[in-house]
Amino acid sequence: MEKLSPGILKTKQHFEILDGLRGIAALSVVTFHFMEMAISDYSKNFIAHGFLAVDFFFCLSGFVIAYAYDDRLEKMGIREFFKSRLIRLHPLVILGTVLGLITFLFDPFGGHPELYNAGGLALLFLTSILMIPYPVVQERAFNLFNLNAPAWSLFWEYIANIIYALVLVRLNKRYLIMLFAVSVVVICISDHHAGNLMGGWSGGTFWEGGARVFYSFLAGLIIYRFNLIIKNKLGFIGISALLFLSFVLPFNKWNWLSEPLVVILYFPLIVSLGAGAYLSETFKKICVFFGNISYPLYMTHYAVIWMFGNYYASHKPDSLHLALIIIAALVVLPAFAYLVMVIYDIPLRKYLNNKRQVKQ
Repeated sequence: MEKLSPGILKTKQHFEILDGLRGIAALSVVTFHFMEMAISDYSKNFIAHGFLAVDFFFCLSGFVIAYAYDDRLEKMGIREFFKSRLIRLHPLVILGTVLGLITFLFDPFGGHPELYNAGGLALLFLTSILMIPYPVVQERAFNLFNLNAPAWSLFWEYIANIIYALVLVRLNKRYLIMLFAVSVVVICISDHHAGNLMGGWSGGTFWEGGARVFYSFLAGLIIYRFNLIIKNKLGFIGISALLFLSFVLPFNKWNWLSEPLVVILYFPLIVSLGAGAYLSETFKKICVFFGNISYPLYMTHYAVIWMFGNYYASHKPDSLHLALIIIAALVVLPAFAYLVMVIYDIPLRKYLNNKRQVKQ
């Protein structure tokens, strides 16, 4: 029995402000999903660019993956890297799918589960668990993963992780810059074709998701590899405000220009500032908490979003009730995400990592 070195498997120290920013982005995308269900006209949505939080996640992921694994992936091996990523990400993929199936079957406000036989439901569930895109449910706008819509970004995260382990970790800086230049062209072409950077979540916009992760993951990688970290004293509040500004940009005819500028220039700047910012002890615990619940929140909230959409369509609540529902949800859903983290995610990941300590 060969034992793996605990030092190889041990996670490095986090950048706490980046963790906090991940939480701000997760809360913003949850708010955006509620608002887009209620307000179909994005120009009237105060957080109409909340979907760009996904591009921020991709950029942050490129930076964090390079920081965590550039100097140890060769020692730990590709197989153990993939195990690490699966243990970190997949338990919540599974839980999000289970919650999605439950609400698909028992949504009190609408939906048509009777249209799907047991075999069809099983196929929806299986493809979601295995992260196989299966955009077939018309009433859910042909989402890649109909039981848990946000999983589309996890699909591309997995693809980025695979390419990182097989190619990017060993790519020298010269070729990395060349590939990065190509990614800029690709995301600009995608934006020009679609008129915005909202795609990637559905069958019809599948490759737009590839363009988004292609650029942003490489941008984060380059920030780490070239040490483009900007020392500053903006702190968590200052950088959070800068990040939030990108999500409340007006949605208008200039999206084809403003969105690429945010993704190509602004988000890498935010990551550089976040990695180099001074964090006071007062905000350290807040950042750690936000970072901890960000992924559970992102992967469990959409079951409620579908129910909210059906409730809104059937009951047409007025503005006051709508505001109260969304505000309450933004309290309850993070609390639920915290419980999921404590009761399910952390214990399961701890169990799986303990099992890895001895390799067959």
